[in-house]
Amino acid sequence: MTIAVASPRTTPAPRGPLSDAVIGLLGRSPGETPPPLGTVDPFGEDLQLALHTCYELHYQGFPEVDPGWEWDPGLLGLRAEMERVFLDALRDAVPGGNDLDAELDRLLVTPDEPTGPSVFLRDEGHWWQVREYFVHRSIYHHKEADPYAWVIPRLRGQAKASLVAVEFDEFGGGHGDRVHAQLYADLLAGAGLDPGYLHYFDIVGAPMLALVNMMSLFGLHRQHRGALVGHFATVEITSPPGAQRMVEVLRRFDADPACVRFFAEHVEADAVHEQVMRIDVIGDLLAREPEQRAPLAFGIQVTNFLEDRFADHVLHAWRAGRSSLREKDGDG
Repeated sequence: MTIAVASPRTTPAPRGPLSDAVIGLLGRSPGETPPPLGTVDPFGEDLQLALHTCYELHYQGFPEVDPGWEWDPGLLGLRAEMERVFLDALRDAVPGGNDLDAELDRLLVTPDEPTGPSVFLRDEGHWWQVREYFVHRSIYHHKEADPYAWVIPRLRGQAKASLVAVEFDEFGGGHGDRVHAQLYADLLAGAGLDPGYLHYFDIVGAPMLALVNMMSLFGLHRQHRGALVGHFATVEITSPPGAQRMVEVLRRFDADPACVRFFAEHVEADAVHEQVMRIDVIGDLLAREPEQRAPLAFGIQVTNFLEDRFADHVLHAWRAGRSSLREKDGDG
């Protein structure tokens, strides 16, 4: 199977009436009245695309969109309504509570029989499925560390200093060619894929969009700083085993060294980051703001929930022998 050629960097193709209206609005001048929200599936393609499009205005933006839309009051009001729908659904999907120690302990336990895309790819995957996996996660890794930068001015003391230290590694330790987003672009090129920023956006479905939207939502709102730190800690604590499996997958396929390098980097770096996030960032944050215990736990829970949804999506398709990418634009 081959991955279809995706659209160049521009506003995405709509996936329903809400995203169609939002994208159409961005083609006009700021100040235009936004559409009503209406009834939407909180995890569906339409709302997740509309939300991601609004968030992208705070990242690289779109060349053809007036930059004034970033802080347009009407669009921000609509985005707030979409965020409420998404957040309410996330809260309903996880147990909540403030047992943060139990949540952190669970992250450190590797199941006797792990599951997920990396296990599937290691044990029975094909190269076309590996490349699909790269396409899905490009939407995440093109941003990777960016949303966490928003939490820096919202922390103090050791928590701030230690989170910045982790971010420094994520941004390549001062070397542009080692920025993790750049390493992922190199991976894409090594796998024969287009390394352009969000190049494959139109063929990646809502499960991955929801994961990235969660990061943006938490990052853009000071009140969700604890949840963002919980999410960040989850990524740093749980990624080394999965990254190691991907190294094994790529060596089995004799993949380009750039593909192996990305995951090998995460095996080494995130093993160190796990201790920094748990002890120095979370520990100090709780010493200063004990009320952040429940938000931290929530960030861990929703990260696992959304990652599980994404895993279920791709594995359901692959086990049926079909593409996990959106059928409208490609067959993976």
